[in-house]
Formats: sequence, structure tokens, C-alpha cells
Amino acid sequence: MKQSMKIRSAVLAALACATMLAGTASAQDADQEEAAPVAGERPALDTLDGKAGPAAQQAAPAGDNNAQGNVAQLMQLIRDGQLSELRTTYNGTYGASLFLHAREMTYYIALFQDKHFWRVIQSRDRTRAEAIYAAFVQQTAQLSEVEIRRTELQAQNALLDRTIALQNDRAKRLQADIDIARAQQEQVSEQQRQARGEAAALQAEKSQAQAKLRDLQRQVQQLQNQNDADLPLSR
Repeated sequence: MKQSMKIRSAVLAALACATMLAGTASAQDADQEEAAPVAGERPALDTLDGKAGPAAQQAAPAGDNNAQGNVAQLMQLIRDGQLSELRTTYNGTYGASLFLHAREMTYYIALFQDKHFWRVIQSRDRTRAEAIYAAFVQQTAQLSEVEIRRTELQAQNALLDRTIALQNDRAKRLQADIDIARAQQEQVSEQQRQARGEAAALQAEKSQAQAKLRDLQRQVQQLQNQNDADLPLSR
């Protein structure tokens, strides 16, 4: 009986150990799945990023029930390095790519925004793939119009702000020059008034001096005449 109980205890311990190992393996598998690339993201072919964009979390577009499945399949092929990127067009943050799965001769056409896949179509017909790609490119051009216009307006406003700042600085410098010129002009004008007043005073002094000189010259002449009155005239 004791031997049977020992065997039973050993079996239960083995089962518990096996259950623990299985749980650990499941947790590791779950961690690996969480670290796997999220479907809906458009990384470079040589790198994978696990961050999911808004488009990856949205439902598939109407009329294309397998779009999300195609996105996941495309991501798997990218992760496995089985795709060749044939064409890519960017318009703003929107873009379209054409991939080839050479092994299956299947084309994947992807529409994405901000490097997150939005819609993926697959086709074995190259003509149809090119047509879908062209349609996606046209769609990216239409979708990006507002975004591009916003970017242009931001750049224009930034340029206007810089121009306003430059003009404001120039206006301040010109105003400073004008203020200096006005102050200098006032100083010059005051100097001119003083100079004119001094010149007028000097002119008056000159006139007085000239008049006095003339009077003295007359007096001298009269005195000279009186002094020479009794002298014979020169011949």
C-alpha cells in the first residue's frame, strides 16, 4: 500500500512539473507572438517594426472582404524576405507600392499612409496589378492634396513670419537712423541759428567799425588840411 502511494505521488509530481513546463512554453510563445510584426504596418523590406498604426486597427474597406487577410499575408511575406519591391510612389504621407512574390508569381499592390498599410490587393495578372497600382497612386495624389496644401501653407506662413521679422527689424533700424538724423538736424539748425545771430552781430560791429573808420578818416583829413594850411602847395 505504501509503495502504491509513493508511485501515485511521483506520478502527480511529474504531471505538475509537465503542466508547469507547458505553461512556461505557452508564455514564451505568447511573448514571441507579441513581438512579431503587426499586420498593417509598412516597414522597409530589410527591417520590421512592431508598432501598429491606426490603419492597421481599422476594418477592411467595403467591398474587399479579404483586404485585412491580404495585409497580414503581405506582412508575413515581407518578414520572410520573399517579396521584391517593384514600384513605390509617395504623395505626402500617403503611398502605394507594387510587390512581386516571385515564387508564386503573385503581385501585391499596397496602399498605405504614414508607412502603415491601409489596403492590399493581390493578383497574378501583371496588367491588372499595374492598373490597380496606378489607381492607388492616383488615390494617394487625391488624398494628399489637403496635406500638401497644409504643408505649403505652413511653409508660406513661416516665410511670411521671417519676412515680417526682417522688415520689422529693418523698420526699427530705419527709424533709429531717422531719429538720429532728426536729432542731428535739430542740432545743426540750432547751430545755424546761432551762427546767423553771430554773423548778424559781427556784421553790425563791422558796419559800426566802418562808420567809425570813415569818421576818423575825415577827422584825420581835416586835421591834415589844417596842419598843411600855411604851407605852400606842392608843384
